[in-house]
Amino acid sequence: MKKFILLCFVTFSLILAIASCNPSTTSGGGGDIVVASKDFTEQDILGELLAQHIENTTGLSVIRRLHLGGTFVCHQALLAAQIDTYIEYTGTAFTGILKQKPISDPQAVYQQVRSSYAEQFDLEVTPPLGFENTFAIIVRGEDARAYNLQTISQAAQYTPRWQAGFGYEFIQREDGFPGLAQTYGLQFARSPRVMDLGLMYRALIDKQVDMVAGNSTDGQIARLDLAILEDDKHYFPPYEAAPIIRQATLKKYPQLLPPIQQLGNLITEDEMRSLNYQVEGELRDIKEVVREFLQAKISPKNAKK
Repeated sequence: MKKFILLCFVTFSLILAIASCNPSTTSGGGGDIVVASKDFTEQDILGELLAQHIENTTGLSVIRRLHLGGTFVCHQALLAAQIDTYIEYTGTAFTGILKQKPISDPQAVYQQVRSSYAEQFDLEVTPPLGFENTFAIIVRGEDARAYNLQTISQAAQYTPRWQAGFGYEFIQREDGFPGLAQTYGLQFARSPRVMDLGLMYRALIDKQVDMVAGNSTDGQIARLDLAILEDDKHYFPPYEAAPIIRQATLKKYPQLLPPIQQLGNLITEDEMRSLNYQVEGELRDIKEVVREFLQAKISPKNAKK
């Protein structure tokens, strides 16, 4: 019964999130291009980066739908033509949307996602931004030092007396908890707590949970003295960040593709971690952080090419 109620809630949230996008926005009602992002800090940064770069290089006006929702909300909004583009992670698209079994070859994953998205959804997957944000299995630094933990395999012997905390998507996904538990033989004292992504690190520090699944590019990990456990069995697929855009939008605005392609290999993992920390750790404004980054990485002369 609880699972049914949760499913209904998620479905209802999906409908509300998509409905909240004004259908007229993709046809010029207040803006030319609608840029969306998922509902966490890194995605808000990447959505703003995409929006600013489009504005800087094309002269098109951009409506922002940042913090729209999870993977499936953003994907369905694309298919419904409620948004034009957002940045997805290749491993998420591969397993979550295309329902493929996880594999470890980044190029194979990207090519499969690119071809399948074009064929099945009329969506263009453009070159990755240059960094990977994989799931990170995280424990307290003090526990990692006390038990000499470096890998997930080493932690497995302690999980029977631990409490885990994971986001809803991670609990449900093909590349999430069920497969991870099977691969590493993880057994916990109780079923993992389903938690909001923004609350997991605080719960970990307060010892309400002992293991969480975060993001490898999160700027708070080092600041909070947390430790990422190595995925020594290579369970997780590659998660390269790549812009996805509706092919219908590209036909209407062909000047969009070159600037978006220009973002390929623009951001390193360290740079993404720094951007995340500036927003979450230093509480800086996302627009300002993104503006400074683009000014440093892309000169006005190059941006107009």
